Amino acid sequence: MTLQELVHKAASCYMDRVAVCFDECNNQLPVYYTYKTVVNAASELSNFLLLHCDFQGIREIGLYCQPGIDLPSWILGILQVPAAYVPIEPDSPPSLSTHFMKKCNLKYILVEKKQINKFKSFHETLLNYDTFTVEHNDLVLFRLHWKNTEVNLMLNDGKEKYEKEKIKSISSEHVNEEKAEEHMDLRLKHCLAYVLHTSGTTGIPKIVRVPHKCIVPNIQHFRVLFDITQEDVLFLASPLTFDPSVVEIFLALSSGASLLIVPTSIKLLPSKLASVLFSHHRVTVLQATPTLLRRFGSQLIKSTVLSATTSLRVLALGGEAFPSLTVLRSWRGEGNKTQIFNVYGITEVSSWATIYRIPEKTLNSTLKCELPVQLGFPLLGTVVEVRDTNGFTIQEGSGQVFLGGRNRVCFLDDEVTVPLGTMRATGDFVTVKDGEIFFLGRKDSQIKRHGKRLNIELVQQVAEELQQVESCAVTWYNQEKLILFMVSKDASVKEYIFKELQKYLPSHAVPDELVLIDSLPLTSHGKIDVSELNKIYLNYINLKSENKLSGKEDLWEKLQYLWKSTLNLPEDLLRVPDESLFLNSGGDSLKSIRLLSEIEKLVGTSVPGLLEIILSSSILEIYNHILQTVVPDEDVTFRKSCATKRKLSDINQEEASGTSLHQKAIMTFTCQNEINAFVVLSRGSQILSLNSTRFLTKLGHCSSACPSDSVSQTNIQNLKDLNSPVLIGKSKDPSCVAKVSEEGKPAIGPQKMELHVRWRSDTGKCVDASPLVVIPTFDKSSTTVYIGSHSHRMKAVDFYSGKVKWEQILGDRIESSACVSKCGNFIVVGCYNGLVYVLKSNSGEKYWMFTTEDAVKSSATMDPTTGLIYIGSHDQHAYALDIYATGNVIWKHSCGKPLFSSPRCCSQYICIGCVDGNLLCFTHFGEQVWQFSTSGPIFSSPCTSPSEQKIFFGSHDCFIYCCNMKGHLQWKFETTSRVYATPFAFHNYNGSNEMLLAAASTDGKVWILESQSGQLQSVYELPGEVFSSPVVLESMLIIGCRDNYVYCLDLLGGNQK
Repeated sequence: MTLQELVHKAASCYMDRVAVCFDECNNQLPVYYTYKTVVNAASELSNFLLLHCDFQGIREIGLYCQPGIDLPSWILGILQVPAAYVPIEPDSPPSLSTHFMKKCNLKYILVEKKQINKFKSFHETLLNYDTFTVEHNDLVLFRLHWKNTEVNLMLNDGKEKYEKEKIKSISSEHVNEEKAEEHMDLRLKHCLAYVLHTSGTTGIPKIVRVPHKCIVPNIQHFRVLFDITQEDVLFLASPLTFDPSVVEIFLALSSGASLLIVPTSIKLLPSKLASVLFSHHRVTVLQATPTLLRRFGSQLIKSTVLSATTSLRVLALGGEAFPSLTVLRSWRGEGNKTQIFNVYGITEVSSWATIYRIPEKTLNSTLKCELPVQLGFPLLGTVVEVRDTNGFTIQEGSGQVFLGGRNRVCFLDDEVTVPLGTMRATGDFVTVKDGEIFFLGRKDSQIKRHGKRLNIELVQQVAEELQQVESCAVTWYNQEKLILFMVSKDASVKEYIFKELQKYLPSHAVPDELVLIDSLPLTSHGKIDVSELNKIYLNYINLKSENKLSGKEDLWEKLQYLWKSTLNLPEDLLRVPDESLFLNSGGDSLKSIRLLSEIEKLVGTSVPGLLEIILSSSILEIYNHILQTVVPDEDVTFRKSCATKRKLSDINQEEASGTSLHQKAIMTFTCQNEINAFVVLSRGSQILSLNSTRFLTKLGHCSSACPSDSVSQTNIQNLKDLNSPVLIGKSKDPSCVAKVSEEGKPAIGPQKMELHVRWRSDTGKCVDASPLVVIPTFDKSSTTVYIGSHSHRMKAVDFYSGKVKWEQILGDRIESSACVSKCGNFIVVGCYNGLVYVLKSNSGEKYWMFTTEDAVKSSATMDPTTGLIYIGSHDQHAYALDIYATGNVIWKHSCGKPLFSSPRCCSQYICIGCVDGNLLCFTHFGEQVWQFSTSGPIFSSPCTSPSEQKIFFGSHDCFIYCCNMKGHLQWKFETTSRVYATPFAFHNYNGSNEMLLAAASTDGKVWILESQSGQLQSVYELPGEVFSSPVVLESMLIIGCRDNYVYCLDLLGGNQK
């Protein structure tokens, strides 16, 4: 049975009844078509298409039109060819439409005459269609020719491969029936009904080709469940590009019922739409997303849509999380008898999979229900499975939903055949309790905030249950801030709602900000438009930032307001006492982060060290600290109590507070218009030069004039030729160099080299990350160390003095080490909250973030040729990211185990260690070349020799290894503890040609080895555990320690002792 056969069967019984009504809602009479008119128009179009279309391969015809009276006839005409219809939304972005058509390799498209100009103007530069155009009534048929035919090779290759396989089981005329039984084949003449694409909100949009056998059971089952008769009026609420539209159209036309169509613009006017649907046309069946229903507003829903006298007999809500029972009950008018259904499904198994009717008894009950509305039972032919993280089907507990069924299968992207009964992962998580399935949320709705997992749909549900909230939506803005958008008739309720949310939500779920809006923006599918909400918020914060501070008094007043609102203090409290302490006034760590965010928004810049001041000092001291950042040139008097306690008396105040004495206003730039010249030194002996050709040529590093290149450590001793006295001599400010020789004890025994502390910098908590050293070509004295710690702080520290230049608080602890972008304007660092942060290198300001599925302990590395960022995550994947395309994933490779080690990019290969004890070697295209096994997990990252002929790395088995590029062992050195750190290869600074290797073990020892043989040269013991990796520049070694400090050690050998 096909969709068109369902319609013909109904038309034979109801030939003269109204099949379609189109109401333009412009004071003109609606237009009506009978079933006879629809079928006849469809047959004429079918004959036209058969005459002008030369089908080779898959039969698909595009349809580019707006909703109108002819729409069902056009769809039916294409289906009768037989061919699949491919809806193209005229109002969707041209790039998306073109991508969709190109990926489908669409040869023919029917364009509504009214849309011809738009079609040509949108796609003229992208499509190279010939002069073959034929008109048919209100349509024009285009034959398309694509410029870039290579984009379609994947599907063609798939067909060729299938053909070769098929030859084995096909005689001259007969198909092996067993083979046909096992698979569905999209090339069969009557197979496909329509082709859609997913929204792309959770990744790259997928092409979904839907067979008749997949969608027809939905129509047949809904006709019975909704008891559809020829008396019913169904509304086409969904656009053609959203598969519920198929159910709306064919549920009506297969039952002798009437289908109501209105212009898209009317759907955006809630009061007018309600009048058209329930007063003028008396719609009886409505299928909609919860967001589309919310657009009516609670009062209009109660008085019209779900009133006692409403025409609406059936309301089916799906496509999003179902509203809570509390909200649903508040929407129903007294005496309402509308049957309300929860329908659930995914486009990849088009269209619906489960259904549940809310019992009348439940709707009328006043008892509060904590659980969400259940998903219900599977629809005809559908199989529903809930699987745990190991892929096993479960009968109780939580897991991911998988959908399928023998014939409930669709073709995704380039699939040509699909095994019958294929099950598709949904990305939706549920809990099974007593055989009933309850929706928990989408995988992408699960976020980690303040160290705890949170489903943002919970926040929306709680907010929506508040009487003052008409409708709302929640977004995780930039994976950093939880924003609640509310539609409310009372603009003054913002503070009240915030207080109510604090009553009903756990502290980690309370939104950072509440934003009042007039109405919720929708996508064409009737779902919340998150990208539009983000734009609204961006405009909102830009407007707030325009209200600049007028002076010190204004800052004091606004700080008091923020203090009171964050702590929920009485509004009639005229003045907060100067000595008030945040924690003593009802504050906690989460509220302190909220206050910090609001203050930094107010002053328009980050305020280093402020979080510590908020938690330990009075409001007056906080005010003075902010003043020092906002007005750095003025003489601001601090009380003695404002100074934070130091661990050592000889560390200067600037180091402890994290505030730079030379802090400048934040610079604005883009990577396109600012060129930086510098050299970057990072763990694993990696040197990156940017626009430093002359500098490197002088050093003998670069033979050709390349604007940006990655350079080995060869001849690194020549860095002493930079002709800057500060590079060789002692610190310009000896007072800031901490003397800690009594704490760090060098190992006893004969050594060729000695190590002594030059300076150290306090980060507040353990430093497991490794330093990134940036050397500006034209101002070597400004060399900077970038490093993060468990305190959530990312710091920029002066290389020679240890003074803090800036400090940024990230969302969780930092073990990942930073890398620099190709343009030099950004540093990239991973975080325990699963985010990869991109920060502006000159100020620490957050630029954007990329989300992985688990903690990022791995450190990023940059390919200087392509600019791609490679990084691993605890989610067991290695990623290749394009940061200039805002986090576009170029490829990702599943390693089957979590990744702690960071990749090392060489000219030939990419190497990365794994927790199973293997060092893995890949090509730049993600293909594995070899692996080397150790006796313990590898958290250390690989380091290569200058010639890239050797690889050095450490293991939990306490050894430092040296392998060649074929994966064969050259030597190994046994340390006294596990080796997390990445080794660093460097030339001895004494002028000899000797190549050395610096490494560290977790017991705090820093090892210096001869790199050719692995022979020990020196060892130095720091006062804490070491998980950080060393970086060596000239005769100085930088490393982090778990005693909370970053150390700079002088390497002294020969006549330097």
